[in-house]
Amino acid sequence: MDKLRTAVVGAGKMGEIHARVYSELPQSNLVALVDIDLDKAKRLAKKYHCEAIRDVAELVGKVDAVTIAAPTSEHFALAKPLIEAGIPVLIEKPLASDVGQAKAIVELAKQTGCLVAVGHSERCNPVVQAIKRLQIEPKFIEAARISPYPFRSTDISVVLDVMIHDIDIILSLAASKVKKVDAVGIGVIDPNTEDICNARITFENGCIANVTASRLALKTERKVRVFSRQAYISVDYLKKTGVVVKAAPNVDVVEKIRQFKKAGTFALLTQNWQDLLHVEKLDVNDAEPLRLEQQAFLHAVADRSLRPEVSAEEGLAAMECADMIMESMREHKWE
Repeated sequence: MDKLRTAVVGAGKMGEIHARVYSELPQSNLVALVDIDLDKAKRLAKKYHCEAIRDVAELVGKVDAVTIAAPTSEHFALAKPLIEAGIPVLIEKPLASDVGQAKAIVELAKQTGCLVAVGHSERCNPVVQAIKRLQIEPKFIEAARISPYPFRSTDISVVLDVMIHDIDIILSLAASKVKKVDAVGIGVIDPNTEDICNARITFENGCIANVTASRLALKTERKVRVFSRQAYISVDYLKKTGVVVKAAPNVDVVEKIRQFKKAGTFALLTQNWQDLLHVEKLDVNDAEPLRLEQQAFLHAVADRSLRPEVSAEEGLAAMECADMIMESMREHKWE
């Protein structure tokens, strides 16, 4: 694979991470950093030995792929000229500031045939990749993502800032259309912007998800549990660890307990429940999520028969679900 000329739009924290990864990937030649604050762009460009640019329009003809890591409110305006020029873009999550703009990005990509990916990097978290390899059919998913107040991205709801990660993962696992959403949330720091939210998502295939997000917690926690007929899975995103209790190896245990229950002799069972079960550690590869995300994007740019980890359509679906959650919160507004 020949090296692709790459650029990053946004010289903030996320922009610098993307720039570092692009500078390290063998299939990437980082040629430019773009930011409306040119001095900021120059400082980062100097670090990664590339050109500093103020306007995305200057990228046309100079690059083969671009990552947009600017504030969400600017995603549409920055992506539009690049997509119109046929330059593949990876847009950091969420895809846009609202569903209308997200739909416009998807439609423009279809019209031009341009590749658009979305930076839901948590989909590339090794534990999520490990769950994906198990190919299970979830019936119930429980996710929690909480942390102390971050003092950033607080101009948008916790749903778009934090919960959007789990919404995307849940949609990919459930593999079904959303049927119904019930949610409640509250803004504590700013009454007009929710800091805490809990949502219950019901899918057309019967799967149900319960998801909680908070940026007012006393600790940081990112966990998910998945229940299915094939297995029970519990994972910790932060520790990149997880356990799997598969149904098949535990059939004998279940049957044994059924027989004891039928005979009314539970008292004869002296073992601990955990000791009876066959439990496996989740097979997790310790890879950097953002690196996997960028690699998948660049491979899709080079070979259009491949797809990025998260497509524009999937990014839109996550936003539409988030919109349903925020609408439900408004309907169940705390007085």
